[in-house]
Amino acid sequence: MNRRAAIAAIACVLAPVSAGAQPAPFILSGDLIQGGRVIGTAPAGTTALTLNGEPVEVARDGRFLIAFDRDQAASAVLAATRIDGETLRQTLTIRPRAWRIERLNTLARQSQPTEAFLQLRRPELARIAAARAKVTGAQGWSQSFVWPITGRISGLFGAQRIYRGEPGAYHSGVDVARPAGTMIAAPADGVVILAATSPFTLEGNLLMLDHGMGLNSAFLHLSRIDVREGATVKRGQPIGAIGATGRATGPHLHWSMKWHDARIDPLLVAGPMPG
Repeated sequence: MNRRAAIAAIACVLAPVSAGAQPAPFILSGDLIQGGRVIGTAPAGTTALTLNGEPVEVARDGRFLIAFDRDQAASAVLAATRIDGETLRQTLTIRPRAWRIERLNTLARQSQPTEAFLQLRRPELARIAAARAKVTGAQGWSQSFVWPITGRISGLFGAQRIYRGEPGAYHSGVDVARPAGTMIAAPADGVVILAATSPFTLEGNLLMLDHGMGLNSAFLHLSRIDVREGATVKRGQPIGAIGATGRATGPHLHWSMKWHDARIDPLLVAGPMPG
């Protein structure tokens, strides 16, 4: 998704549940597509908002953020409960995407991880989950995101290999190939929720930023991290440098994003690569 090219304000007039009630608008800005992010404004008087039954935080000014997983189904239901008890619902149609699929019919999928590996991996996954659970009050979610670094995109979000008919894990972020030591910057305002002091088995030197409203970024394989956990960073501020730590075949930045449990595409959030 090209967010800057495709972004548009969409006024959705909702059909009220109770007969005779006046319709009220959701104002949505963004692209309703797998891996995409949308910023909206809730109807006046909204006291609770949900997407597919899951609660969505609403800012004091009525704005909110929703996003759609790589494998999001063709529709999603946005519902607002107002102070008078009325509930307004809208079914959103989510556009599918054609993912880059590589079929390797002569290769078997990699073997299952050993118990020795899992003993190292489980604490790392627990740290990542704990970081994503932090609520920091960051406000970067509402900003226009910028690329942490410019360069050749060497890996696309959502790409996947199929080994003899058995799917492998899809690529969870965007890779940008640049030499080791090249500085990266914060794509939006945020709070550092994880700054690895030693390399993780897969991610290497891992840095994570919370942008607020359940939206966070992860930067993998860094050669160094220049910020500490708990620090507040501004869009464009240097935060680390590209490397090849962890499971990486060469120096590059892997940038991934999640909104709660939904994996989303940084390319749709930041727009086309400059230059």
